[in-house]
Amino acid sequence: MMNKFKGVFLGFLLVIGIGCEPNNPFGPSYDLEANLERDAEIIEDFLATAQIDSLYRIHDPNGVVIIVQEEGEGNFPGEFRLIYNNYIGRLLDGTMFDTNLENVAIENDIWDENRIYRIFQFTLGSQEAIQGFSIGFRKLRSGSKAVLIIPSPWAYRDQDRDNIPANSVLMFDVEFLGFE
Repeated sequence: MMNKFKGVFLGFLLVIGIGCEPNNPFGPSYDLEANLERDAEIIEDFLATAQIDSLYRIHDPNGVVIIVQEEGEGNFPGEFRLIYNNYIGRLLDGTMFDTNLENVAIENDIWDENRIYRIFQFTLGSQEAIQGFSIGFRKLRSGSKAVLIIPSPWAYRDQDRDNIPANSVLMFDVEFLGFE
């Protein structure tokens, strides 16, 4: 009986393995570099025509673009500091998909009666927010207002989310309220 079970199990593994990448028995892996390269072109094309007021732009080596619109007078946050901010999230075509500001959500028909709208907080360098937030906020002084353009690998990768298609480059208007 045990040998029969082993045979069925090995056959199952063989069938699964045939449909998988040769080096990854669990299926296709996410190609971070290829997605960053593709998103870099999308971001470059977007920035060539986008009219976003700015004092200056920071092109982080990770691919995140930080467009500083108002320079804060505070300090830069250190790793694992609790960041307080307001944000409005959009796709590059301008479609708003999220905000922590209730009045903005209502005005743009994305209000959710089950959500509590409040200042968004996350710990820098943690998994409490998308990685692009940590990358962007490391480059901002407290009190700054900026636009963060975040490649899909530092956002939701190849996952479909509410109103966010897989592999989307995201844009966030952020107001850095402070940190502790």
